[in-house]
Amino acid sequence: MAVRFFSEGISFQLEGKRKISQWLKQVAAIEGKNTGCLCYVFVSDEYIREINKKYLHHNHHTDIITFDDSTGNNISGEMYISIDTVRSNAQYYHVSFRNELLRVMVHGMLHLCGYKDKTAKEKRAMRDTETKCLLLIDD
Repeated sequence: MAVRFFSEGISFQLEGKRKISQWLKQVAAIEGKNTGCLCYVFVSDEYIREINKKYLHHNHHTDIITFDDSTGNNISGEMYISIDTVRSNAQYYHVSFRNELLRVMVHGMLHLCGYKDKTAKEKRAMRDTETKCLLLIDD
């Protein structure tokens, strides 16, 4: 049961790793899941665009790409997060960078828990759950 944080191709250090790890494990438990290995990799827009093209055949950047390696109630996966997009989205939505980053991080984990966001109804449920999760972290 580990939550790991890396940066690839950019200089980025996540502050409060222990607190964030505990929070993510708490969210998983609330969702009735056990955490295996959750790997967060912080990257640039260019890097995430290449991942998007290579694995998902989309030629654009996004805030997060989640690769699910979960089995049963044990969630595991790799989540690539574009720090560039998180920064611009934070400005666009008038929230702090930290708030947007935490929202994106929990968004990826919620995908591992089975949440989808293809339809308007699914997006609303995902957003509502993200908001509830953000209330759990004292940041």
